[in-house]
Amino acid sequence: MTTNYDKIATSYDLIRRVVLGNTIVKAQVCLLKYIPANSSVLIVGGGTGWIIEEITKIHDAGLMIDYVESSKKMIALSEKRNKGKNNINFIHQPVEAYTTTTKYDIIITPFLFDNFTIDKIEIIFTKLNSFLKNDGSWLYADFVYDENKGRLWQRALLKIMYWFFHITCNIETQQLINMDQFFDPLYNPVYQESYYHDFIQSVVYQRRRS
Repeated sequence: MTTNYDKIATSYDLIRRVVLGNTIVKAQVCLLKYIPANSSVLIVGGGTGWIIEEITKIHDAGLMIDYVESSKKMIALSEKRNKGKNNINFIHQPVEAYTTTTKYDIIITPFLFDNFTIDKIEIIFTKLNSFLKNDGSWLYADFVYDENKGRLWQRALLKIMYWFFHITCNIETQQLINMDQFFDPLYNPVYQESYYHDFIQSVVYQRRRS
């Protein structure tokens, strides 16, 4: 059984606000200014779709967005969002099953990779990397925790979150993977921001030219 957020779709945003306040939103909104006008965008794991309305505030038309989400209920919530005159294709499918011939200007993965084991991450990362144009940008936001530098409360909170989402959503991992090992060989960070005492990281990555 794959990870699925259907059970908590309608309450997900409330849970997020109770635990982390508005930090999750800030960590994603800060990246959206890097979306060019009239670009092609792939959003993977966009949840309830509030990010669509934030994108629409910047670009109310001209974007072609493929919105890939494994939760049917999350898709239903996302479809109700204000998308302006942007063209959004909602795709109810796990990212590991998604295929396309499209090359995107922008890929957005908001708190996606913390759901997976390192083996699954390698598969997903390789796939998404192949979908991005050579001059495209990858907008990344997720939790980050260093066992040597991280705070004890962050470690405790991470364990609680993994326990909760394993029970409710069948999250397959209980360990946060350091994504630097995947991005660093191929991408340069052109913008970085940290939140919640460095527990959350937002990065705009641009493919490194060989």
